[in-house]
Amino acid sequence: MEPKSINRRDFIKIITFGAVAVTGLRTAKLVTASGPVGSSPHRWAMVIDQSKCTGCGQCTLTCRAHNDIPPQISWNRVISAGKVGDKEVFLSRPCMQCEHAPCVEVCMVKASYYRPDGIVMMNYDRCIGCRYCEVACPYGARAFNWETFDDPNPAVPTWGSPEVPRRPRGVVEKCSFCYQRIDRGLALGLKPGVDSDATPACVIGCQVHARTFGDLNDPESTVSQLLVNHPAYRLREDLGTAPRVYYLPAHEENSQ
Repeated sequence: MEPKSINRRDFIKIITFGAVAVTGLRTAKLVTASGPVGSSPHRWAMVIDQSKCTGCGQCTLTCRAHNDIPPQISWNRVISAGKVGDKEVFLSRPCMQCEHAPCVEVCMVKASYYRPDGIVMMNYDRCIGCRYCEVACPYGARAFNWETFDDPNPAVPTWGSPEVPRRPRGVVEKCSFCYQRIDRGLALGLKPGVDSDATPACVIGCQVHARTFGDLNDPESTVSQLLVNHPAYRLREDLGTAPRVYYLPAHEENSQ
């Protein structure tokens, strides 16, 4: 038999059917989506005081050790933000844990989701590596895991010990406010932001106490008091993402 030629319309139909079939297979495989369950009395937030931050990078290294992050990836970046007076100012940038997170909105397989307490989480088993979330994040808080991380972590044990499993190759990973420390601490009756074992590693690792963590639903928490008594800002508030990381800006009078 001679091969039958197909026209452009038939070709498009074949391609479309194939795409639907592949999508159906992926959906069938990923029916057990994890997501927010129940409710939480907590609303976690972080406050970073730029007048105290020296740009030392210890927050990055502590985060890398406790979350077993490969050396080429940083969940917490520290960048220069210019000068105020004669003092260089730094911007330490973890995941903003947005209340309206673009990364969650664009994730077609629901690998990015909100916990009831507001932490934006990743289900690495569901992630297909499309990187839509990485592109959607306006804060550069996500990184794609290009390679399998089998080597010893150079940040361990100097800066801490791993508390979560390593992520597989081919997924996007990010800061999670060290949810494992929060959950473990709450189970033991500890208070995140007060007790070190229940507080994110980057906060504990900051030797100049530039970072503060706590519950915005608690008006007596240190983060709540800082935001009541000091002017603060959030990155790209104009986007409507409602970040839960706040910054106390450096001022010339306290920059010496």
